[in-house]
Amino acid sequence: MTEYGRGPGSEPWHPEDPLYGDQGRGGQQSAHGQSQYGGQQPYDPYAQQQSHDPYAQPQQQAHDPYAQQQPPQPHDPYAQQQYQQQPGYAVPQDPYAQQPQQPQQPQYDNGAWDTGQQPAAMPYDPQSAADPYNNGQGGYGETHDHYGTPEAYPPPQPPGRREAAPQQTPAQSPDWDPEAEPEETHPFFTGADDNGDGKDDEQDDDPRESRRGSRGGNERRGKGKKKSRNGCACLVVSLVLVGGLGGASYFGYSYWQDKFGAAPDYAGSGSGSVEVEIPKGAFGYDIANILKKKGVVKSVDAFVSAQNENPKGKSIQAGVYLLHEKMSAAEAVKMMVDPNSQNLLVIPEGYRNVAIYELVDKKLSLKKGTTKGIAKSDASELGLPDWAVNGKDVKDPLEGFLYPAAYPVTKETKPETLLKKMVSRANEEYDKLDLEGAAKKYKLDGPWQVLTVASLVQAEGLTHDDFRKMAEVAYNRLKPDNIATNRKLQFDSAFNYLKNQSKIKIGSNEILTNPDPYNTYYHPGLPPGPISNPGDEALRATLNPTSDGWMYFISLDGKKTQFTKTAAEHEKLNKKFKEQHGLG
Repeated sequence: MTEYGRGPGSEPWHPEDPLYGDQGRGGQQSAHGQSQYGGQQPYDPYAQQQSHDPYAQPQQQAHDPYAQQQPPQPHDPYAQQQYQQQPGYAVPQDPYAQQPQQPQQPQYDNGAWDTGQQPAAMPYDPQSAADPYNNGQGGYGETHDHYGTPEAYPPPQPPGRREAAPQQTPAQSPDWDPEAEPEETHPFFTGADDNGDGKDDEQDDDPRESRRGSRGGNERRGKGKKKSRNGCACLVVSLVLVGGLGGASYFGYSYWQDKFGAAPDYAGSGSGSVEVEIPKGAFGYDIANILKKKGVVKSVDAFVSAQNENPKGKSIQAGVYLLHEKMSAAEAVKMMVDPNSQNLLVIPEGYRNVAIYELVDKKLSLKKGTTKGIAKSDASELGLPDWAVNGKDVKDPLEGFLYPAAYPVTKETKPETLLKKMVSRANEEYDKLDLEGAAKKYKLDGPWQVLTVASLVQAEGLTHDDFRKMAEVAYNRLKPDNIATNRKLQFDSAFNYLKNQSKIKIGSNEILTNPDPYNTYYHPGLPPGPISNPGDEALRATLNPTSDGWMYFISLDGKKTQFTKTAAEHEKLNKKFKEQHGLG
């Protein structure tokens, strides 16, 4: 087979072939109508439409400029016509060239697809000559096509135009078995390339394999060893995946528990006794942190959650609470909203100082009189305001400054510390009120006397309405033009204070003859100082009294106070009071 010639066919290349004359630009073409073998033979009427075999070129000179031209694809009949028009090609003359040309339709010949090409050399057949259209069974159609059958080799291509043979699909391979399952070819599963260098392990181990592989030798050795190595790799990867999944699951669960899970908490009501002090202004997380540090609750979030769930949870006040160790958060909240669980010293409104001192001694388990002695000796160091009076007639300068409230107490609390807290609270509450303005409005001598009026109102009144009427009575009797009582207040509560008693039945002789400065039946005007510790209601009533003209009041049963404006109305009620209590 020549380099530019056809493959082996039924006839050799004859010098009289129409393409044989193409010997370059100076070559001669065969005469029109001359047979290739010396005889007369009609030409194919479709020669103008069909091209010669693009691969069956005659022997050309090395310098043929058209030798390297790309032949058209065999399936495009129109591209063949263009190829025939190239200069230097020998094209046989067609006696039917003047007739209209129709494109050649695809034909089937011997079961193969006809590409539209005819062999370059055809044996002479008289029947074909008689039947130029090949209407019979012989002629051109009987010629065996070496390129149209499955057994044929692909047509050769000129140098520089040759391409690698197409890779056969499994269906085209003669050894393909449709029932057999294809072998896995990925390097990870076959072990062909363990080190990722693009070569199989056989080639890595034996450099000669690269040469054998280039010649088509692609056999592998030591398959058993590779399979063992592949199994170990799969096992390692599986373990890594399982370990990673387990780690991710653990961290995911931890994150879910931290963000959405229930907060750690104890169970039950706990045991033992723990004293916990909650400062003023502490709420929610502040309280929870204190309880956690004391070992009462297990976590802050558990307590806050329980506090939000309890309807009274927000009512927890500052103070000292007696709780238990390792309580559930819900039980801790339940105890803290119960006043009985608080370790507090409660100072009722209207209590005198002497009664408060006794309460402190008892609460702190001190000897009776301890707190009273400290109050007398350290009064100037407990934080009294500048306007407080400590005159010779004042029985106790702290009177009126031990503000009624609940104070947290611990086992380590000292009396002076507790007294300071009470005075500080009184100053804080009094600063909220305009005591200076009230003193000017009602012609009083500063805040000290306003506080004294409030202490009297607190001691005599029973209700809020009583407090306002009591304050009006005090201001009306203190007026300079008061001729009904001659500016004497005549309050029994002041006499009881100086006597350190609480009596309703006081004899006229006793109350009218006692010259003590606190006896408002004997002395006109206000007593030297407060006689109790008024609460907020009495203080505000003192700053906002009624203006109905009340001058007298009396309580017949100790539960209800009756007010009158004239002395005659008051005398009727006073007579009834004496009759009920057997007073002459």
